[in-house]
Amino acid sequence: MKKILLHTCCGPCAIYPVETLRKEGHTVMGYFYRHNIHPYSECRRREAALTDFANDIDLKIIYSEGYQLEEFLQKIVFREADRCAICYHERLRATAMIAKRGKFDGFSSTLLYSKFQNHDRIRSIGESLGKSIGVPFIYRDFREGWSEGIKSSKDRGMYRQQYCGCIYSEKDRYYHPSRAASDSSS
Repeated sequence: MKKILLHTCCGPCAIYPVETLRKEGHTVMGYFYRHNIHPYSECRRREAALTDFANDIDLKIIYSEGYQLEEFLQKIVFREADRCAICYHERLRATAMIAKRGKFDGFSSTLLYSKFQNHDRIRSIGESLGKSIGVPFIYRDFREGWSEGIKSSKDRGMYRQQYCGCIYSEKDRYYHPSRAASDSSS
């Protein structure tokens, strides 16, 4: 049994990983990193959904303080093509640092639940950070529970966001040039 700090991006993505880790006998605590989530109203909605879920299942959560959107964006600007790797690094680094201070046996991420995330990159960054910070990264492929987690979040009536979190992913989700051109010509 291990004490694991789980980077938790939102309530729906936490369902299956928390359940799985607990079934394996681990003690799990969540960590909500907010600096990459845009706009702020979206950040607050995700945090509220996570808080409600955590209260329902008795999951303790550590919440990052402040809202350092400008600092986050400064790390991404002119590196947009590699923005996800930078974002993974920022979130996992913050999680690993807290895991070390809190004397956790390891850390992981609900990013590993999503079929839209680059697992090889997440694993590589997590393992590298784990070695340099001194707390092991725990890799689990939680994607097998994708459908189960979606169903559970819908059954619970949870807020389910439609994009990863950053302003760029919001644009990717909603802006489609061919549709925008046809909308403006009508």
